[in-house]
Amino acid sequence: MKIGFFDSGLGGLVVLKSVAKHMPEYDYEYYGDTKHVPYGDRSEEEIYNLTKTGVKHLFERDCALVVIACNTASAETLRRLQDEFLPEEYPTRKILGVIIPVIEEVIEGECKKVLMFATQRTVSSGKYHLELGKRNEIHTKIEAVATPELVPLLEAGNMAGANAIVQALIDERLLGGGGIDGLILGCTHYTLLADTLRNTYAEKIQIFSQAEIIPKKLYEYLMKHTEIKAKLSRGGSRNVFLTEHTESYDTHIAILLEGRFMQE
Repeated sequence: MKIGFFDSGLGGLVVLKSVAKHMPEYDYEYYGDTKHVPYGDRSEEEIYNLTKTGVKHLFERDCALVVIACNTASAETLRRLQDEFLPEEYPTRKILGVIIPVIEEVIEGECKKVLMFATQRTVSSGKYHLELGKRNEIHTKIEAVATPELVPLLEAGNMAGANAIVQALIDERLLGGGGIDGLILGCTHYTLLADTLRNTYAEKIQIFSQAEIIPKKLYEYLMKHTEIKAKLSRGGSRNVFLTEHTESYDTHIAILLEGRFMQE
């Protein structure tokens, strides 16, 4: 059986690449809903149905567990999928999200004032704040800023444009006197900006990128759940399914996965 990744577009491929680098022996299946990206301005019911379709596709492709690499879907639908969808249709499978691992890293990093960029749906859900509150972490504050313009820019490969927007928002906080000591890239698409931002702000703020956090957390999860680990096949394959294809997407995938992929 395989490890599946779901995302609303191509951003989750960065996470898949990082996970596969750390655990190259496993077989991976990716579902990118490029036809409906971005999810940030869609209704909760739309997001749930689109995510359920993608997760079901991955389970039918023999995935033992699926990582919801889309923050918007993790915030809006993860718990509902775990509580309603899994018990009824796939009781032996697992669905994991990306929000709790990030919160755990923020707490471990002892950050006090954290800026987070995310989609409007992720911000309005308050999920990051809720998970922080569950851990009684009263000394850590998160300022969530909706940046819906970033996903289209990154999907189009306009890294410079996206980076300019992000750096302007960061500099506004740093120069304004309030200060921040952490930055959450609260959308898997935004992980593409991590290296540039770290080069610019490494001495000032900690940057929390899911492409760096999820590999470690997934490895730890498999070590604790050996019954799932034992089911996983070890062929080193990476298969990508997109709900809508373009030539630029194919090029992007080939670069990210270094040509080691099959595509439906």
